Amino acid sequence: MQAGLAAGGIARGDIFVTTKVWNTNHRPERVGPAFEASLERLGLSYLDLYLIHTPFAFQPGENQDPRDQDGNVLYDRGVTLLDTWRAMESLVDGGKCRAIGLSDISLDKLKAVYEAARIKPAVVQVESHPYLPETELLEFCKEKGVVFLAFAPLGHGMKPGLLEDPVISGIAVRVGKTPAQVLLAWAVQRGTALLTTPRSAARARENFDISPLPADALEEINRIQTRQRLNPVVNTGVPGFIPKAKGA
Repeated sequence: MQAGLAAGGIARGDIFVTTKVWNTNHRPERVGPAFEASLERLGLSYLDLYLIHTPFAFQPGENQDPRDQDGNVLYDRGVTLLDTWRAMESLVDGGKCRAIGLSDISLDKLKAVYEAARIKPAVVQVESHPYLPETELLEFCKEKGVVFLAFAPLGHGMKPGLLEDPVISGIAVRVGKTPAQVLLAWAVQRGTALLTTPRSAARARENFDISPLPADALEEINRIQTRQRLNPVVNTGVPGFIPKAKGA
């Protein structure tokens, strides 16, 4: 990455780099080496943000997806999330990590860490969109000054999904924007940061070209009754999205 920045004439301070500690590295003695390995792979001297990938500790080792003979995940019961968080705090103390946070976490688990933390979480990254607004979690983050980073704000390409929702499509026509732009505007106006993965420069430009939605449009989106979690990682620690329908 450092070579790429230099080739593009981009200063390190002009970009914000985030990565995560994986589930097999939750033991405090593994957090530091995992962090240093990430720095080495990236060719950087510091990270802006380091997240705990999920609240679930897997059996430590080189196998990233440890399973028993029946295919069940092997969890590490010998470490707590707070143990891991203490090790994360030490990274900030060391100066190579500017901020730390959590992802794929429930409100209850976040509260427990937040209350016990010496260095409070700077960011919480969770799935969030009109089908999964995570309103209580968002309100807690606002109250505590934690950045709520929403991933899959467009529904992760699931079809049929948010981009085909009649409420979203109808608002898009009324305001002269695409359904994606409507979804992103809703997310920004409710106070969340966004994580999207555009596959082209044109899509990236579209994502930036959003405008505030009128109050009635916001209310209409907030009244959507559909509730669907697209990624069950919060239940198991194993990432994965619901497969797309055949032919989608």
